[in-house]
Amino acid sequence: MAPQDTAVLRVAGRPVARYVTRPELPARLSPRPFLHPVTTLAGTAVTELGPADHAHHLGVGVAVPDVEGHNFWGGRTFVRDRGPAELDNHGAQRHTGFPLRDPGGFVAELRWVAAGAELLRERRTVTAVPLTGSAWALDLAFALTNVSAGPLTLGSPATNGRPGAAYGGFFWRARREETAPRVLAAGREGEAEVHGTRSDWVALAGAGWTLVFAGATEETRRDPWFVRAAAYPGVGSALAAAERLAVPPGGTVVRRVVTVVADGHLERGEAAALADRAVSR
Repeated sequence: MAPQDTAVLRVAGRPVARYVTRPELPARLSPRPFLHPVTTLAGTAVTELGPADHAHHLGVGVAVPDVEGHNFWGGRTFVRDRGPAELDNHGAQRHTGFPLRDPGGFVAELRWVAAGAELLRERRTVTAVPLTGSAWALDLAFALTNVSAGPLTLGSPATNGRPGAAYGGFFWRARREETAPRVLAAGREGEAEVHGTRSDWVALAGAGWTLVFAGATEETRRDPWFVRAAAYPGVGSALAAAERLAVPPGGTVVRRVVTVVADGHLERGEAAALADRAVSR
Protein backbone atom coordinates (compact mmCIF):
# COMPACT_ATOMS: atom_id res chain seq x y z
CA MET A 1 0.00 0.00 0.00
CA ALA A 2 1.41 3.35 -1.00
CA PRO A 3 2.26 5.82 1.80
CA GLN A 4 -0.30 8.31 0.50
CA ASP A 5 -3.03 5.72 1.15
CA THR A 6 -2.39 5.56 4.89
CA ALA A 7 -2.15 7.92 7.83
CA VAL A 8 -0.13 7.30 10.98
CA LEU A 9 -1.23 9.18 14.09
CA ARG A 10 1.39 10.20 16.63
CA VAL A 11 1.32 11.52 20.18
CA ALA A 12 4.51 13.15 21.47
CA GLY A 13 6.32 11.64 18.49
CA ARG A 14 5.14 8.08 19.22
CA PRO A 15 3.00 6.24 16.63
CA VAL A 16 -0.30 5.27 18.27
CA ALA A 17 -2.61 4.39 15.35
CA ARG A 18 -2.54 3.51 11.66
CA TYR A 19 -5.43 4.35 9.34
CA VAL A 20 -5.81 2.00 6.37
CA THR A 21 -7.82 3.50 3.53
CA ARG A 22 -8.04 0.80 0.84
CA PRO A 23 -7.87 -2.67 2.44
CA GLU A 24 -8.02 -5.69 0.14
CA LEU A 25 -11.01 -7.53 1.58
CA PRO A 26 -13.71 -9.84 0.18
CA ALA A 27 -17.09 -8.24 -0.51
CA ARG A 28 -18.86 -10.10 2.34
CA LEU A 29 -16.72 -8.20 4.86
CA SER A 30 -18.06 -4.84 3.57
CA PRO A 31 -14.63 -3.35 2.73
CA ARG A 32 -14.01 -0.03 4.46
CA PRO A 33 -11.24 2.13 5.93
CA PHE A 34 -10.27 1.41 9.53
CA LEU A 35 -7.79 2.22 12.27
CA HIS A 36 -5.52 -0.69 13.25
CA PRO A 37 -3.38 -1.18 15.15
CA VAL A 38 -4.28 1.35 17.83
CA THR A 39 -1.93 1.21 20.82
CA THR A 40 -1.43 2.70 24.25
CA LEU A 41 1.51 5.03 24.79
CA ALA A 42 3.45 2.04 26.15
CA GLY A 43 2.81 0.15 22.93
CA THR A 44 0.03 -2.27 23.95
CA ALA A 45 -2.31 -3.01 21.04
CA VAL A 46 -5.97 -2.36 21.92
CA THR A 47 -7.63 -3.26 18.61
CA GLU A 48 -8.12 -6.44 16.59
CA LEU A 49 -8.44 -6.93 12.86
CA GLY A 50 -10.51 -9.72 11.32
CA PRO A 51 -10.54 -11.98 14.41
CA ALA A 52 -11.69 -15.59 14.07
CA ASP A 53 -14.92 -14.92 15.97
CA HIS A 54 -15.98 -12.04 13.68
CA ALA A 55 -13.87 -11.67 10.54
CA HIS A 56 -15.75 -8.45 9.64
CA HIS A 57 -14.65 -6.63 12.81
CA LEU A 58 -12.02 -4.21 11.53
CA GLY A 59 -10.29 -2.31 14.34
CA VAL A 60 -11.92 1.11 14.79
CA GLY A 61 -14.25 2.64 12.26
CA VAL A 62 -17.78 3.42 11.19
CA ALA A 63 -20.06 0.61 10.02
CA VAL A 64 -23.83 0.27 9.59
CA PRO A 65 -25.48 -3.14 9.08
CA ASP A 66 -28.53 -1.81 7.22
CA VAL A 67 -28.58 1.21 4.92
CA GLU A 68 -31.86 0.85 3.06
CA GLY A 69 -31.29 -2.92 2.97
CA HIS A 70 -27.57 -2.80 2.13
CA ASN A 71 -25.05 -4.25 4.60
CA PHE A 72 -22.13 -1.91 5.38
CA TRP A 73 -21.15 -3.90 8.52
CA GLY A 74 -20.03 -7.17 6.98
CA GLY A 75 -20.95 -10.78 7.59
CA ARG A 76 -24.51 -12.07 7.73
CA THR A 77 -27.61 -9.90 7.62
CA PHE A 78 -30.34 -10.32 10.23
CA VAL A 79 -33.67 -10.83 8.47
CA ARG A 80 -36.94 -10.47 10.38
CA ASP A 81 -38.69 -13.84 11.00
CA ARG A 82 -35.70 -15.65 9.47
CA GLY A 83 -32.61 -14.77 11.49
CA PRO A 84 -29.02 -14.28 10.30
CA ALA A 85 -28.69 -14.95 6.57
CA GLU A 86 -25.93 -14.85 3.99
CA LEU A 87 -27.11 -12.27 1.46
CA ASP A 88 -25.49 -10.68 -1.55
CA ASN A 89 -26.21 -7.20 -0.24
CA HIS A 90 -22.86 -5.87 0.95
CA GLY A 91 -21.76 -2.32 0.37
CA ALA A 92 -18.31 -0.75 0.51
CA GLN A 93 -16.85 2.51 1.79
CA ARG A 94 -14.44 4.01 -0.71
CA HIS A 95 -11.80 6.48 0.44
CA THR A 96 -11.56 9.39 -1.98
CA GLY A 97 -8.97 11.60 -0.35
CA PHE A 98 -7.45 13.45 2.60
CA PRO A 99 -8.37 17.16 2.50
CA LEU A 100 -6.20 17.51 5.59
CA ARG A 101 -3.55 15.26 7.12
CA ASP A 102 -0.75 15.73 9.65
CA PRO A 103 0.83 13.59 12.43
CA GLY A 104 -1.88 14.62 14.89
CA GLY A 105 -4.88 13.73 12.74
CA PHE A 106 -6.67 13.91 9.42
CA VAL A 107 -9.87 14.64 7.59
CA ALA A 108 -10.96 11.92 5.15
CA GLU A 109 -13.67 11.85 2.50
CA LEU A 110 -15.51 8.62 1.67
CA ARG A 111 -18.25 7.34 -0.63
CA TRP A 112 -20.64 4.62 0.61
CA VAL A 113 -21.51 2.56 -2.47
CA ALA A 114 -23.81 -0.46 -2.94
CA ALA A 115 -25.34 -2.13 -6.00
CA GLY A 116 -23.50 0.31 -8.25
CA ALA A 117 -24.96 3.43 -6.63
CA GLU A 118 -23.59 5.98 -4.17
CA LEU A 119 -25.90 6.20 -1.16
CA LEU A 120 -23.94 8.26 1.35
CA ARG A 121 -20.99 10.60 1.32
CA GLU A 122 -18.94 10.81 4.52
CA ARG A 123 -16.55 13.34 5.98
CA ARG A 124 -14.54 11.71 8.79
CA THR A 125 -12.33 13.67 11.18
CA VAL A 126 -9.85 11.80 13.38
CA THR A 127 -7.48 13.39 15.88
CA ALA A 128 -4.95 12.00 18.37
CA VAL A 129 -5.00 14.08 21.56
CA PRO A 130 -2.34 13.90 24.33
CA LEU A 131 -3.81 13.72 27.85
CA THR A 132 -1.25 12.45 30.39
CA GLY A 133 2.03 10.53 30.41
CA SER A 134 0.05 7.28 30.24
CA ALA A 135 -3.09 8.23 28.31
CA TRP A 136 -4.16 9.81 25.04
CA ALA A 137 -7.52 10.18 23.29
CA LEU A 138 -8.76 9.25 19.82
CA ASP A 139 -11.35 11.82 18.72
CA LEU A 140 -13.47 10.47 15.85
CA ALA A 141 -16.30 12.42 14.25
CA PHE A 142 -18.26 11.47 11.15
CA ALA A 143 -20.87 13.22 9.02
CA LEU A 144 -22.97 11.00 6.72
CA THR A 145 -24.88 12.82 3.99
CA ASN A 146 -27.61 11.21 1.90
CA VAL A 147 -26.59 11.82 -1.72
CA SER A 148 -29.18 9.48 -3.25
CA ALA A 149 -32.29 10.70 -5.04
CA GLY A 150 -34.68 9.66 -2.28
CA PRO A 151 -34.91 9.20 1.49
CA LEU A 152 -32.73 6.60 3.22
CA THR A 153 -33.17 4.83 6.53
CA LEU A 154 -30.44 3.31 8.68
CA GLY A 155 -31.27 0.17 10.64
CA SER A 156 -29.77 -2.49 12.87
CA PRO A 157 -30.51 -6.12 13.73
CA ALA A 158 -32.50 -4.71 16.67
CA THR A 159 -34.80 -2.69 14.40
CA ASN A 160 -35.10 -5.81 12.21
CA GLY A 161 -36.27 -7.99 15.11
CA ARG A 162 -33.20 -9.13 17.07
CA PRO A 163 -33.40 -7.80 20.66
CA GLY A 164 -30.21 -6.36 22.16
CA ALA A 165 -28.37 -6.09 18.85
CA ALA A 166 -28.59 -2.37 18.07
CA TYR A 167 -25.08 -2.11 16.68
CA GLY A 168 -24.21 0.26 13.88
CA GLY A 169 -22.27 3.54 13.75
CA PHE A 170 -18.98 4.07 15.55
CA PHE A 171 -17.50 0.70 16.57
CA TRP A 172 -14.27 -0.32 18.32
CA ARG A 173 -13.23 -3.97 18.28
CA ALA A 174 -10.96 -4.28 21.30
CA ARG A 175 -8.13 -6.60 22.24
CA ARG A 176 -9.24 -10.12 23.20
CA GLU A 177 -7.55 -11.73 26.21
CA GLU A 178 -8.04 -14.89 28.29
CA THR A 179 -10.22 -12.95 30.73
CA ALA A 180 -13.04 -10.68 29.56
CA PRO A 181 -12.46 -7.00 30.27
CA ARG A 182 -14.23 -5.25 33.11
CA VAL A 183 -17.12 -3.05 31.97
CA LEU A 184 -17.72 0.25 33.77
CA ALA A 185 -20.01 3.25 33.36
CA ALA A 186 -21.25 6.10 35.49
CA GLY A 187 -23.14 4.35 38.30
CA ARG A 188 -23.10 0.91 36.64
CA GLU A 189 -20.78 -2.07 36.25
CA GLY A 190 -20.87 -5.22 34.14
CA GLU A 191 -21.86 -5.93 30.55
CA ALA A 192 -25.50 -6.70 31.39
CA GLU A 193 -25.89 -3.46 33.35
CA VAL A 194 -24.20 -1.16 30.83
CA HIS A 195 -25.22 -2.58 27.44
CA GLY A 196 -28.10 -0.70 25.86
CA THR A 197 -27.97 2.19 28.32
CA ARG A 198 -27.22 5.86 27.83
CA SER A 199 -24.24 7.14 29.78
CA ASP A 200 -21.77 10.00 29.44
CA TRP A 201 -19.04 7.38 29.26
CA VAL A 202 -18.41 3.63 29.31
CA ALA A 203 -15.11 1.80 29.79
CA LEU A 204 -13.48 -1.54 29.03
CA ALA A 205 -10.61 -2.31 31.42
CA GLY A 206 -8.35 -5.18 30.45
CA ALA A 207 -5.03 -6.57 31.61
CA GLY A 208 -2.86 -3.46 31.62
CA TRP A 209 -5.05 -1.23 29.44
CA THR A 210 -8.30 0.72 29.61
CA LEU A 211 -10.51 2.26 26.94
CA VAL A 212 -12.98 4.96 27.99
CA PHE A 213 -15.62 5.92 25.41
CA ALA A 214 -17.48 9.23 25.67
CA GLY A 215 -20.09 10.85 23.48
CA ALA A 216 -18.76 14.31 22.68
CA THR A 217 -22.02 15.92 21.49
CA GLU A 218 -25.54 16.01 22.92
CA GLU A 219 -26.86 14.06 19.92
CA THR A 220 -24.20 11.37 20.32
CA ARG A 221 -24.98 11.04 24.04
CA ARG A 222 -28.60 10.26 23.19
CA ASP A 223 -27.51 7.07 21.40
CA PRO A 224 -27.39 3.95 23.62
CA TRP A 225 -24.11 2.11 24.00
CA PHE A 226 -23.61 -1.30 22.40
CA VAL A 227 -21.27 -3.24 24.69
CA ARG A 228 -19.80 -6.72 24.45
CA ALA A 229 -17.26 -8.28 26.84
CA ALA A 230 -17.92 -11.99 27.43
CA ALA A 231 -18.35 -13.17 23.82
CA TYR A 232 -15.80 -10.67 22.51
CA PRO A 233 -14.65 -7.19 23.59
CA GLY A 234 -16.20 -4.33 21.67
CA VAL A 235 -18.02 -1.03 22.13
CA GLY A 236 -20.12 1.01 19.76
CA SER A 237 -22.58 3.89 19.78
CA ALA A 238 -25.92 2.75 18.35
CA LEU A 239 -27.43 4.93 15.61
CA ALA A 240 -30.61 2.85 15.26
CA ALA A 241 -31.56 1.30 18.59
CA ALA A 242 -35.36 1.28 18.91
CA GLU A 243 -36.33 2.51 15.44
CA ARG A 244 -34.78 3.15 12.05
CA LEU A 245 -33.01 6.47 11.57
CA ALA A 246 -34.41 8.41 8.62
CA VAL A 247 -32.08 10.57 6.52
CA PRO A 248 -33.86 12.74 3.91
CA PRO A 249 -32.19 13.59 0.58
CA GLY A 250 -29.36 15.98 1.35
CA GLY A 251 -29.73 15.33 5.09
CA THR A 252 -26.69 14.66 7.27
CA VAL A 253 -26.17 12.49 10.37
CA VAL A 254 -23.32 13.71 12.59
CA ARG A 255 -21.81 11.88 15.57
CA ARG A 256 -18.59 12.26 17.59
CA VAL A 257 -17.03 9.80 20.04
CA VAL A 258 -13.83 10.47 21.99
CA THR A 259 -12.00 7.40 23.30
CA VAL A 260 -9.37 7.56 26.04
CA VAL A 261 -6.61 5.00 25.44
CA ALA A 262 -4.81 4.42 28.73
CA ASP A 263 -2.12 2.18 30.11
CA GLY A 264 -3.14 0.40 33.29
CA HIS A 265 -6.45 -0.82 34.73
CA LEU A 266 -8.40 2.33 35.61
CA GLU A 267 -11.01 2.53 38.35
CA ARG A 268 -14.33 4.34 37.87
CA GLY A 269 -13.16 7.70 39.21
CA GLU A 270 -10.03 7.73 37.07
CA ALA A 271 -12.01 6.74 33.96
CA ALA A 272 -14.62 9.44 34.57
CA ALA A 273 -12.00 12.14 35.10
CA LEU A 274 -10.12 11.25 31.91
CA ALA A 275 -13.33 11.08 29.88
CA ASP A 276 -14.32 14.54 31.10
CA ARG A 277 -10.88 15.90 30.32
CA ALA A 278 -10.85 14.40 26.85
CA VAL A 279 -14.26 15.77 25.89
CA SER A 280 -13.94 19.21 27.48
CA ARG A 281 -10.37 19.97 26.37
